[in-house]
Amino acid sequence: FREDGFLVLEHFFTVEECDSMRNQIQRIIAEMEVPPHCRTEFSTKEEEQLQAQGSSDYFLTSGDKIRFFFEKGVLDERGNFLIPKEKSISKIGHALHAHDPVFKQITHSSKVQELGRKLGLERPVVVQSMYIFKQPGIGGEVTPHQDATFLHTEPLGRVLGFWIALEDATRENGCLWFIPGSHTSGVTRRMVRAAPGTSTCVEFVGSEPAYDDSQFIPLPISKGGLILIHGEVVHKSDLNSSDSSRHVFTFHVMEAKDTSWSKENWLQPTPELPFPSLYT
Repeated sequence: FREDGFLVLEHFFTVEECDSMRNQIQRIIAEMEVPPHCRTEFSTKEEEQLQAQGSSDYFLTSGDKIRFFFEKGVLDERGNFLIPKEKSISKIGHALHAHDPVFKQITHSSKVQELGRKLGLERPVVVQSMYIFKQPGIGGEVTPHQDATFLHTEPLGRVLGFWIALEDATRENGCLWFIPGSHTSGVTRRMVRAAPGTSTCVEFVGSEPAYDDSQFIPLPISKGGLILIHGEVVHKSDLNSSDSSRHVFTFHVMEAKDTSWSKENWLQPTPELPFPSLYT
């Protein structure tokens, strides 16, 4: 992990644990109510990001709630669904770990806590969580990025992603790709809250360098596997052009000891939900 910036742990979670998360998310979708004006299409392309999430309070205030984001091209101009809503959803975030009993139990499971201790985390707190669907045929690509672009700390190196495959993640359905060792040279781009009165709620400072495709290695992983992701390692995933989905539950942890969370991050702890300790 220290050398590459990522670590693959196959079969970290059981098939039963994966299925319990998938069943729970179906229940959440069945009860989903998103008013048309709040329906935003999720994108990782910078211009589209600023247009959709960046102009939306719905995104900016989702850090302490369970909210719904949709794939590109699934909504008409009035925000009505062009395909069944359960097939149109891109991700659900950002506080499943706090508000849902199944995801809370997984996030704070004894094996996750034990792993945190093995990694030397002294005061880890959970900052956000997401369920990602990567829908068959339309699951959008995630362009090369570093998580610390969006979750910035001082000093750097204090954010860690836990990425859990709830189905086999293959090269066909959009597994993750990494540049090994790319976590050691800082960040070149940050997404920050924009000044009040600007047309978007967030803006990007700096820019993402052009990465050479040949630097990336694919990390296919089977159902129940966990990938640990260093906050500064460069990673991406391709469009899912297959006919099988690629469901994932992922959450981010920050080592809170001697660390400051940037006030400019889009995601902020709230009085209702301060970042909870990973250790219970």
